[in-house]
Amino acid sequence: MEDKIKLLLVEDETTLAGIVRDTLRGEGFEVTLAYHGRQAVDVLRQWRPDIIVTDIMMPVMDGFTFVEHLRRSGAGIPVIFLSARSAAEDVVRGFELGARDYLRKPFSMSELIIRVRALLERYPGTVSDTPHAYEIGRFTFDPHKMTLAADGRTDHLSGKESEVLHCLVRDLGKTVTTRDILLDIWGDDSYFNSRSLHVFITKLRKRLSADPAVAIANIRSVGYRLTVK
Repeated sequence: MEDKIKLLLVEDETTLAGIVRDTLRGEGFEVTLAYHGRQAVDVLRQWRPDIIVTDIMMPVMDGFTFVEHLRRSGAGIPVIFLSARSAAEDVVRGFELGARDYLRKPFSMSELIIRVRALLERYPGTVSDTPHAYEIGRFTFDPHKMTLAADGRTDHLSGKESEVLHCLVRDLGKTVTTRDILLDIWGDDSYFNSRSLHVFITKLRKRLSADPAVAIANIRSVGYRLTVK
């Protein structure tokens, strides 16, 4: 018998929280409910979920602050943000903080379930398995903790930075097409997502610049290549 997927739901709207919890339990999930970020932090001291679904606007501790706390602790648990807020800057901030997906309210339960299962397929065994760390020149990259360490310093990457670097390092020395990266991480290869990818490549180049032997090359009209001399 398969182990149940352990999901932490952080949602302050009690009626919605109850509906989501009961529906997910009916689909075979093991669900623990918290009504704000501080309560979620307390839950995580005793229980480790496979995935977290959290609202943004909540009392006591909002979703952004909660995920910041989560990432500073080194936990790489996948996070889906739920929010009625749809401003582009809110979506960008969510991904910068380490969210793996973003679902706008109102949403259908079937869509939430599909998003949860799809995310877990991309990040299997996030909690129980020992993650594989990669050596990139002087750097050690841990895609689970979303950290990049070198010379005694550890940088915490955003979710998208970590995903992009993971795509490149898995094929170190080889060209990874822009389309493959976009489909793998964003799910489509639109112009808007292509521009977003370029922004994250620029950020990664800045982080990796501490080691001159490491470079991300732009292969014109094709994609990107991570190399170590």
